[in-house]
Amino acid sequence: MKKSFEKIDFGFTKININKKEKLVNNIFDSVSSKYDLMNDLSSLGLHRLWKQELINWIAPQSNQSLLDIAGGTGDIAKLFIKSGGKSADIIDINFNMLINGISNDNRIRYIVGNCEKLPIKNNFYDRITIAFGLRNITYRQLALDEIYRVLKPGGRFICLEFGVVNDDIVKKLYDLWSFKIIPKLGKIITNNEDAYKYLIESIRMFPDQDKLSSMFIKSKFERVKYKNLSKGIASLHSGWKF
Repeated sequence: MKKSFEKIDFGFTKININKKEKLVNNIFDSVSSKYDLMNDLSSLGLHRLWKQELINWIAPQSNQSLLDIAGGTGDIAKLFIKSGGKSADIIDINFNMLINGISNDNRIRYIVGNCEKLPIKNNFYDRITIAFGLRNITYRQLALDEIYRVLKPGGRFICLEFGVVNDDIVKKLYDLWSFKIIPKLGKIITNNEDAYKYLIESIRMFPDQDKLSSMFIKSKFERVKYKNLSKGIASLHSGWKF
């Protein structure tokens, strides 16, 4: 773990490492009520296709339990149950995000907690997911270690995260949309342009696909691989615990 006086990326700026968690939490507090709508608008609906691809990779079974980390409004957990999974727990540090997605389905549980220190016993879940949440975590490698700890032997972890675009034309269009349009949408929909400036900048500062795979391996995951989606705008990363 880094020392308290060290700096960390917060978008394109550097901040004291101890401040990131609170600042990220404040951002999600401010956008929680409009978060799903902004996801639809900012991705032109693509996030739904990417999340369905995540579920397809998991191939939920009726005996499987899921932990969705940084699960927010619960769309991954709900898809998992709808696709045949047995049960799903959602853990998120932000209470407002959880409240804005709460379901009456008793197969889904909601937990306020920090994924750097999961309040869960060892070897507990069959499958674990995190979608667009890893880049907002302060101690990412520690979070990956915790995910490995609570995953059952024979279990699979899948991370959906933004990646590095591998097509020059798509990259130019994506950059234009990201930096010029999305923050303005954020201002109109959530009244918080700065939140979406940070979220876009955090994507560009996040490790690329190969580096993230190396982080998986460092946390002892095996059979690590990734799959690019939409020319690398997003990517699915998979690792197993044996």
